[in-house]
Amino acid sequence: MSSKMKEINYKDMKFNPFNLIGGEWMLITAGNEQTGCNTMTASWGHLGCLWGNNDPTAVIYLRPSRYTKKFVDEEKYFTLCVMDKSFKKQMAYLGSVSGRDEDKIAKAGLTPVYDEEDIVYFKEAKLVLVCKKLYQAELQDSGFLYDDTINQSYPLRDFHTMYVGKIEKVLARDDEYLG
Repeated sequence: MSSKMKEINYKDMKFNPFNLIGGEWMLITAGNEQTGCNTMTASWGHLGCLWGNNDPTAVIYLRPSRYTKKFVDEEKYFTLCVMDKSFKKQMAYLGSVSGRDEDKIAKAGLTPVYDEEDIVYFKEAKLVLVCKKLYQAELQDSGFLYDDTINQSYPLRDFHTMYVGKIEKVLARDDEYLG
């Protein structure tokens, strides 16, 4: 595996989004070099095209209790980092421990990288989607059509905030995602 990230065009990417998000998981990360960053593991989300010129977008969901939400709310950008399968143990850890309580990024052995615009991602990622926030709104119980969905996913009524981000840059470590 190459150690250098290269920018690729999102139109040239080939992958199964259901496997990428639901199977491989991803790290949602935001922050800046001056005040720090936080990350969390996510297996929910969407990739597609929306608004403008059919812009490539990513949709993520964060519960109000998640520490990472504070960083995503404060920053203009968030990143989605896909890690190699060898990081599965660290991904599970990053999804179960709060960055409020410890430096979970360091404990997971990840290295934050801040680009020229102070957008953060991880050196160890194999794929990074750099997303500029375009929209955010809390899910509302009035929008759910079936009580079962609320009762199963939100018994405490702690609805996720949905964020739509325009994918402005895609970085890849190798050609795994190119057709």
